Amino acid sequence: MVNKTDQLEKIIDPDKVFPVFAGSAELSPFHQCYCNQDTILRAAAGRLYVHYNGEDIGKTYWALRQNAALYDVPERPLEISGPDAVKFLNLIFTRRVDQLRIGRGYYSLACTSDGGIFMDGILFKLSSERFWFVQPDGDMNTWLIAHKDGFDVKISDPNSRVLQIQGPSSLKIMYDASNGQIDATFKYFNSGFYKIGGQEVYVSRTGWSGELGYEIYVAPHFQLKLYEEMETVGKEFNLKPFGSRALMSMRLEKNWGAWTLDFRPDFTAKESGLDFFINWNKN
Repeated sequence: MVNKTDQLEKIIDPDKVFPVFAGSAELSPFHQCYCNQDTILRAAAGRLYVHYNGEDIGKTYWALRQNAALYDVPERPLEISGPDAVKFLNLIFTRRVDQLRIGRGYYSLACTSDGGIFMDGILFKLSSERFWFVQPDGDMNTWLIAHKDGFDVKISDPNSRVLQIQGPSSLKIMYDASNGQIDATFKYFNSGFYKIGGQEVYVSRTGWSGELGYEIYVAPHFQLKLYEEMETVGKEFNLKPFGSRALMSMRLEKNWGAWTLDFRPDFTAKESGLDFFINWNKN
């Protein structure tokens, strides 16, 4: 793979750029795979990701609608495990966690004591006592720790980074990348561990595009190898990395809300049109 850092040193005019201290925000391990002089980063969930990468937004939109696109997203999984995991998560989230099956996920809300939306995201059940909650932004880790007193649960960070493959060709790409393990029987919100490039990753059929799509959760030691593998497999389908601007257009078309943009802790689920995701009679 070409060393993109060396390329940048040759093309960036030092008089037109300046360093920015990002605090505790993490630079993506995939950054060197696509960065260029036009790259613009944003921060979410304590991670930096690509807002714009110099692409033509119109062409990006249609690539996503007609083919496939690769996104380096900032979503941060948190692991909740232990004997009281189900009971604890039933307290935290608005849906019946005890009804969630292993190998499945669903969208849910975490609300404040007066009904405001503190956080939204997807909860996955990996085993009977092991769950991942994938947050788009905010500090869900602190919220979980603050409420765990009296519960036999452990809150941990699996240090997983996420790649999204979105678009009509994404199934063909994932089928080839997984040697046929992921096929059309892998339904929306299904999830599980699969081998890609000889390494185990966690895959879900989810995404923010409204198109067919998948998210790949990868451990630190395999991150760059995964990116190279997806580039290799996706070459036949013209798979390219893009920033998030086209995704934002598509989520507006689907009328999908975004935390802090469309709802906040001072908005209730009903005010935000999200009361469908509340099981009002759960214990």
